[in-house]
Amino acid sequence: MEQQNEHAKAKWATTLGVSRSGYYAWLQTREARDERQMKREQDVLDVYEQGNGHYGAERICGIIRENGGHASFRVVKGIMDDHHLKSSHCRRRQRSLTDSRKARDSNYLNLTVDVTIKRPFHVLSSDITYIRTGEGFDYLCQIRDVFTGTVLGQCQQKRMTKDLVTHTMQSVKRRWPIPKGAILHSDRGSQYTSKAVQALALRLGWKQSFSRVGKPGDNAWSESFFSILKKEIVHWHFYPTRESARQQVFEYIEIYYNRQRKQKRLGYLSPIQFLNRWMDQNLPSVA
Repeated sequence: MEQQNEHAKAKWATTLGVSRSGYYAWLQTREARDERQMKREQDVLDVYEQGNGHYGAERICGIIRENGGHASFRVVKGIMDDHHLKSSHCRRRQRSLTDSRKARDSNYLNLTVDVTIKRPFHVLSSDITYIRTGEGFDYLCQIRDVFTGTVLGQCQQKRMTKDLVTHTMQSVKRRWPIPKGAILHSDRGSQYTSKAVQALALRLGWKQSFSRVGKPGDNAWSESFFSILKKEIVHWHFYPTRESARQQVFEYIEIYYNRQRKQKRLGYLSPIQFLNRWMDQNLPSVA
């Protein structure tokens, strides 16, 4: 109607089945609507950029709402499609598993079954993965707090040995107030069932727990973290040296994942933000 000058607006309104008052009201509010749309679009682009291209439409909606804004999945998805934006998680690659063939008896118990985790440092999840570099594979061990999702420590070596696990455990103990009785859960890989790791866990007062045979989902906490890490900084990235890979992993975990990356299950807070909030709300303040 706006672009047609051949006939009166009233005639177009009758033909198209709309009211003249509605048309003129639409004209009067168009500028405000356009401004709102531009702000919605900019909000989506800002959150996507803050997430380094890793956030999908659902997470972006949640973050905008958590910040006091309004967002619908359909609108956010439409804006992302218009700008040809996709989460890095849309791309998939196959993952590998560690060898647990030598630890298949009943001595390796899963202590997390039917356990309700209500506080930080109650259950710690650990696993090992590999990162391909121009110098060969580099192996990453991490230990993650299940309740907050915080990666408490990580270590990388060019060989997948028991020392990789013990070094990570010692790093966690130095940095965090892990209480005695904490459960360290892992798969049944030979590194975790080694005498050195069992002796260190005993000395630290940690209880070792192991995934059941044929139940990789028992350690979904570490599996999900490695899946995220691989999609966001490993797959489709080339690291010419082990050192370059280690630097990138360290920065990703310590700067981005722990302190900046928002998680839906944490109320769209980062793991460290969630941990700090829990500490403030549940630990008595010192007068």
